[in-house]
Amino acid sequence: MHHEHERDTLAFTHQMYAEIPRQLAFQATTAAEAVAWQTELRSKLTELVGGFPQELCDLEPEVLETHEFATYIRESVQFTSRPHSTVFGYLLSPKGLNGATPNATILCLAGHGRGVDDIVGIEEDGSMRSEYGGYQNDFALQCVAHGYTVLAIEQFGFGHRRDPAAREKGGGASSCQPSAGAALLLGQTMVGWRVYDAMRAFDYLSNRPEVDMNRIGIMGISGGGTTTFFTAAIDTRVKAAVVSGYFNTFRDSILSLSHCIDNYIPNVLQYAEMYDIAGLIAPRALFVESGTEDSIFPIDATRFAVNEAKAIFNRFDADDKLGFEAFEAGHSFYGVGAFEFLKQIL
Repeated sequence: MHHEHERDTLAFTHQMYAEIPRQLAFQATTAAEAVAWQTELRSKLTELVGGFPQELCDLEPEVLETHEFATYIRESVQFTSRPHSTVFGYLLSPKGLNGATPNATILCLAGHGRGVDDIVGIEEDGSMRSEYGGYQNDFALQCVAHGYTVLAIEQFGFGHRRDPAAREKGGGASSCQPSAGAALLLGQTMVGWRVYDAMRAFDYLSNRPEVDMNRIGIMGISGGGTTTFFTAAIDTRVKAAVVSGYFNTFRDSILSLSHCIDNYIPNVLQYAEMYDIAGLIAPRALFVESGTEDSIFPIDATRFAVNEAKAIFNRFDADDKLGFEAFEAGHSFYGVGAFEFLKQIL
């Protein structure tokens, strides 16, 4: 007997989701079990995103140019994260810091759009914006205004790191397609490539005397929130992560709505939901912010996922290390509770 609703592809994928047992879902009852679970899931997650290079290549860091602004200094920098891959970014240092005292430092990751320029106030014509703008509200500059040193890097496929076809289309076009698809063909993922760049960015920061490696944060929105989330889960050097416009359930967002292919990690649902992966950050700090009108990361699912993650943070006696703010807006950076939270942690 055929049922009309069985032509519904979404209903089918939800049914599949319901039937798959997530093999590494959090169910630890003791502290020791919880720590063992983290080790196992972190290792599995690293494998699922495609693994990382066995040896570190030389970073070959370079400062390309330096600009002085009223309240901060901006260096354009680049370094090699792996053979044949150069990461471009901006190091922003608030003025008035005593250079001898290492400062809390935040790695900032932009979402889809014009890339890193769009979070440090640089317009498409190269001029500087007079006030925070775009859906990301220049959050890297907001970090500097709050007194943090910032490294804002260009993600693989955005802005300064694109293929010729995307460059020809203009500032807002990404190279996520075809490169995220290429990653899948190669047994890798865009998530893994971007996370590794972030990890190498911390290696770069560890060689800068003005950076306090005991007070390292990471912040991103949307596609930058994705990288922020998985980097914090995998790299324990991160002391605090701010994830804007991303944290949800795979079920209600990535599995159910049309997303850029850079979001997909093959087989991840065989092992864990997003809130389980959040548990890899405990007892380190995670702050989640999401707009109530965000059409690609439904707020009810975000609330549900935060509650599930809270239960895991509880097991690590880290209730105070998971923060959440819902704000009345669409897919955008808000940064009110987030900066209050960071002040406590970093």
